[in-house]
Amino acid sequence: MNSSQIYIAIAIITLLIIVVLLFVVGQSGRGRPLSPLAGVAFAFILAGILFSANRLVAYGLMGVGVVLAVVDIIRKARNK
Repeated sequence: MNSSQIYIAIAIITLLIIVVLLFVVGQSGRGRPLSPLAGVAFAFILAGILFSANRLVAYGLMGVGVVLAVVDIIRKARNK
């Protein structure tokens, strides 16, 4: 494995740990569930990591995910 594959593996493992923690915290009642827009943003970012062989596609997917996450943050801030 070269260094870029190791970084990708570490990123995927980290994201999986975060997802597991979200499910554990969400079931205890203290955490808030993800909004549908935040879930789609997370999926786009994860897809960008998985398609890292083609950098243009990977960065595009990650960019769309970040934009959707920012839109979700703005919508939640306006609703308060």
